Amino acid sequence: SSFNPGPFILLGIPGLEHFHIWIGIPFFIIYLVALAGNSVLLYLISTERSLHEPMFFFLSMLAATDLILSNTCVPKILSIFWLGPQEITFPGCLTQMFFLHYSFAMDSAILLAMAFDRYVAICFPLRYATTLTHQIITKIVMGIISRSFCIIFPCVFLLKRLPFCRTFIIPHTYCEHIGVARLACADISINIWMKTKQIRDK
Repeated sequence: SSFNPGPFILLGIPGLEHFHIWIGIPFFIIYLVALAGNSVLLYLISTERSLHEPMFFFLSMLAATDLILSNTCVPKILSIFWLGPQEITFPGCLTQMFFLHYSFAMDSAILLAMAFDRYVAICFPLRYATTLTHQIITKIVMGIISRSFCIIFPCVFLLKRLPFCRTFIIPHTYCEHIGVARLACADISINIWMKTKQIRDK
């Protein structure tokens, strides 16, 4: 067994290997649209002073998070679809897993902050400017970042503590917490409990 295993092999979508090339085409188009759309959105919000409002600030955070999410897994997915099964190192797998899950946690928290912003704007329009001050916005942002980090970071240590002595083949397109944990030759009940807790927290 090894606590620092060799590279994992990502196979793609099981049972659809013969269609990987064709599946990769819509993935590539959606990836380009996501990159262009979120980049334009960030540019407009940063340059247009009339958009320097809390709602658009949260929207820019959402766009940045979507860019992180897209660039974390889609390039590797496309290489699997078009070039066949791909290797990924154990540290690379942990890094991909962290940013993938971190982005999902950030998305849900940002959407909650946007809902709170609209609640204040609709129900208390006269107190909007005094309620959502720069200090409050900063605290909300720090809360979003800290919460997401605290939810996801333990998963890295939960995987690093596991010994791996089985196959290093992952029948998937990216490194997912439980998908990697199932390759370990040890008890993963705490990993399953953590995953269940993450789903509830999100």
